[in-house]
Amino acid sequence: MLQIVNRINELTAAYAGMKVPVKVIVDVDTKAFEVEIGTPTTSALIVKELGIEKGSGNPKAEKAGNLTVEQVVKIAMMKLPRSYALSDSSAAKEVLGTCVSMGITVDGRDPREVQKEISEGKWEKLFKA
Repeated sequence: MLQIVNRINELTAAYAGMKVPVKVIVDVDTKAFEVEIGTPTTSALIVKELGIEKGSGNPKAEKAGNLTVEQVVKIAMMKLPRSYALSDSSAAKEVLGTCVSMGITVDGRDPREVQKEISEGKWEKLFKA
């Protein structure tokens, strides 16, 4: 039992203070176990990245924080393995959509402007790294 807890703690260290989905698979005959870690929700990753408590209750009128495009890409790369997005730029657009609903600006602008720029290829260099 303690081995399982230690393994979960080891695998979730990067998500300290966040709710993370965890799946434990145990072979009852051999007592071997496997731990699978999911990723937190996009909104939870945004909140952690900004160090805020929550998004805006009125996202059209009140802004809760500001991310850089680089931070958006960082969150997108964390979400990509479990995302339905077909590319890293599509995953970044999904993160930007969450920013819209949370009242988060990106580089001081509406996230939808950044989505358009990604579609136009302006931020392509961030996705090839």
